[in-house]
Amino acid sequence: MIPLPIAMKTNAARILDRLGIKYELREYEVDPEDLSAETVARKIGLPLDQVWKTLVARGDRTGVLLAVIAGSGQLDLKGLARVSGNRSVETVALKEVQPLTGYIRGGVTALAGKKDYPVFVDETVELFDVISVSAGIRGTQILLAPADYLRAVNATVGAIAH
Repeated sequence: MIPLPIAMKTNAARILDRLGIKYELREYEVDPEDLSAETVARKIGLPLDQVWKTLVARGDRTGVLLAVIAGSGQLDLKGLARVSGNRSVETVALKEVQPLTGYIRGGVTALAGKKDYPVFVDETVELFDVISVSAGIRGTQILLAPADYLRAVNATVGAIAH
C-alpha cells in the first residue's frame, strides 16, 4: 500500500504513521448531495460491508460517544446504550457534529478528533481482511486491517468496546 504524499495526509493518517500501521489512502470524487456509504463503496471499489461509518451520539449518562458501524448497517441505539452504560442514546443533530468532532458530515472519523470520545465499534469489523474508514475529510478513505484500526483507536482514544 502506498500512502499519498505528506501534503495530502490527514491527521488520522499521521496517527497511523506514528503507530507504524500500514494503510492506503484512497481518494474519490465527492458529490455533496450524496454522501452515502453506498456511493463511497462504489467509488472506492469495495463492498458496502467493508466501508465503515462513524456516527456521533450522546448518552444520557456518559455524554458524547462515537459508534462505528458497517456502511450497510443501522445503528442500534438500544444496544449502544446497553454497552455504553447509558439508559438511552440518541444521535446528535447534524449541526452539532462539526463543533463536537472537528469534522464535517462525510468526514467524521474516530481518529484525531477534536476531543477523545469513547468509541464503540461493531464486532463484525473483524470479519474482514480490509476495511475502509473516513480519513477525516470528504473524498478520502483509509483502507487498513480491522485489527490495526482497533489498535489505532484504542491507542488514541483509550476507550473502545465491541
